[in-house]
Amino acid sequence: MKYYSTNGKAPIADLRKAVVKGLAEDRGLYMPEEIIPLPKAFIDDMPQLRFQDIAYNVAANFFGDDIDGDALQDLVYDTLQFDCPVVKVKENIYTLELFHGPTLAFKDVGARFMARLLGYFLRQRSVCCGNTTTNGTVNVLVATSGDTGSAVANGFLGVEGIHVYVLYPKGKVSPIQECQFTTLGQNITAVEIDGVFDDCQRLVKTAFMDEELCARMQLTSANSINVARFLPQAFYYFNAVARLHNSPDIVMCVPSGNFGNICAALFGHQMGLPVKRFIAANNANDVFYNYLQTGVYQPKPSLQTLANAMDVGDPSNFARIINLYSENGKLSEEQTHQRITNLISGATYSDEQIKETMRQCYAETGYILDPHGACGYRALEEQLKPGEVGIFCETAHPAKFKEKVDDILGIDIPIPERLAAFMQGTKQSIPLSADFAEFKQFLLSRA
Repeated sequence: MKYYSTNGKAPIADLRKAVVKGLAEDRGLYMPEEIIPLPKAFIDDMPQLRFQDIAYNVAANFFGDDIDGDALQDLVYDTLQFDCPVVKVKENIYTLELFHGPTLAFKDVGARFMARLLGYFLRQRSVCCGNTTTNGTVNVLVATSGDTGSAVANGFLGVEGIHVYVLYPKGKVSPIQECQFTTLGQNITAVEIDGVFDDCQRLVKTAFMDEELCARMQLTSANSINVARFLPQAFYYFNAVARLHNSPDIVMCVPSGNFGNICAALFGHQMGLPVKRFIAANNANDVFYNYLQTGVYQPKPSLQTLANAMDVGDPSNFARIINLYSENGKLSEEQTHQRITNLISGATYSDEQIKETMRQCYAETGYILDPHGACGYRALEEQLKPGEVGIFCETAHPAKFKEKVDDILGIDIPIPERLAAFMQGTKQSIPLSADFAEFKQFLLSRA
């Protein structure tokens, strides 16, 4: 499989280069040259298969030409040491619980797979940064608005030859989320940026384009801009559909911030994922929702909300969605917009609406939503049609937002042992401004 850039000006890359570089030379995002449909026989047989077996078949479609089959199977099975169950919340509405991994968030799947894939490439041969080939440390830069940082940090913790820098916005992640990546030490460095998530993401992207940095350090990203992070997220959508195999009209609702998660679902749909349509549920950061209504994409500064992991004002993966449905620019903007709106609808909710939804769901069903899942649940309640069955992603365990959830629902939600263990550690983070020159100097000092 070869990978091209959404900006169309970078050289074609193989999987190894796409994973190691993260971002193409022209600042575009890597896209696979083709999306191969899965055999209908496999789709039909999924209900009889285990999660790991389903995931391996999906992975082989993306990565099978570049990784030995036995090695790929080992990567997938080692990644998925936990389940992503589908749980009934009420009639015709189910939740895909993605919080059963090590850091209790959906990003555990992509982060663990990427860590293992990058480790595989490191074992195979030396790693390149630009035109420089060395056997030195690979430096993973990741911007987080909450769960990405903890998932990536824990996925890469202790992996030889890799150092992770987690950039997060000061005061804008939950205390428990912050504990999960600032207390680890070893090969994980937390960088507390005086700004918002978009500033963190800008610093990461700019670093990849800086010639001096790339000459001195081997850099890659573990955000959903990296193909090895977002593509494996398709695994659990196929598994979810398999668990509800008697439901022909499935609507998949994905709480969306940087749009990597729904992008993986859309790639899965191109491969044959039997989902009727999709809903992208936003908080007050409604850039994509407005695009669906108007056909005009207008990024804007992100707003701080209850659902902080979705506080993104310029989602990176929007470029992949446009590229996918424009067939790499072959279709007009109007045709592309029509294709997208035929398949995807949107929703946007204020903090008050999120609180109201959490209270209503808990009172009616006893199910505890986190603020992100609440957006997905409400969108299904409002948009499901007769005969349809909805699945929404519960992207993180509600205890990760304990203070908010307790206050909204008037309960004392227990903290799982895995989360409690993180909270015992000592915070280790390096404060920096949102100025790139300062961030660059910091990285160079550690080269």
